[in-house]
Amino acid sequence: MRALFLGLLASLFFASTFVLNRLMELAGGHWLWSASLRYLFMLVPLLAIVAWRGKLGLVLHELRQQPWQWLWWSTIGFGLFYAPLCFAAKYAPAWLVASTWQITIIAGALVAPLLQSKSAPNQAAWHWRSLAISGLILAGVAVIQLQYAATISWREVLLGFVPVVIAAFAYPLGNRAMMQLCGQRLATFERVLGMTIASLPFWLILAGVAASTVGWPSASQIGQSLLVALLAGVIATVLFFKATDLAQHHQGQLAAVEATQAGEVVFALVGEIVLLNSPAPSALTLVGIGVIIIGMVLHSWLSH
Repeated sequence: MRALFLGLLASLFFASTFVLNRLMELAGGHWLWSASLRYLFMLVPLLAIVAWRGKLGLVLHELRQQPWQWLWWSTIGFGLFYAPLCFAAKYAPAWLVASTWQITIIAGALVAPLLQSKSAPNQAAWHWRSLAISGLILAGVAVIQLQYAATISWREVLLGFVPVVIAAFAYPLGNRAMMQLCGQRLATFERVLGMTIASLPFWLILAGVAASTVGWPSASQIGQSLLVALLAGVIATVLFFKATDLAQHHQGQLAAVEATQAGEVVFALVGEIVLLNSPAPSALTLVGIGVIIIGMVLHSWLSH
């Protein structure tokens, strides 16, 4: 229950990403800066926290031991996760990005066999049951999207959907691969810092492209990116990685933790109504939210 609670709390802070990215895009901020600034801003507070915990030397030692593994999986888990989400915010509202992102619930279950060397005999049953319940959650997401399907163009759907699908597979793949690579040697804060450092080349390249093509970000975008870095980059990421650490030895419980991210749809919808003056949800949307909540409750029950 602690892992599920942390996962749901993480989804609240993660939801700020979708709303603030959309807010920055509507204000004229470029997605390249929205993506790169978040991780560049994350570095300093994470360094301070890990140094205060006395584990900075351990993180640097782990990075030196397997630098290419860290670079590869961190770029996938952070780079190919967040850059496509920021790109999608250019073409789709926050609710569409947040709801499409829930494909990550299925993606987490699908990538598990690729990274598993040997499973316990009963893991396969848990895996397919979790996948079925995750499908129920996605059905709730589909119900929410039906309300808005007729109001957006196919171009918005394509450019706002395909990048999010890429991100939805990259995030659990990178996260699970790094859990296996680190084992029990690094705690959550240390692993997040290590992945942030290892993904820096990717973010510096994006920032360089942004500076040379669209110029420097506005003060407003810098401030909002800093807020995203603290809320989603530090707080939400650490909460979610801690939850997955607690459940990493049981595929059913790990799938349940990943399913808590469906809460982002609800939080993003509320955030968009409050901050962007979007219309209130219809009865059909409330039905979809209800299905999502039922799916998360079933995941919690199954994991026990």
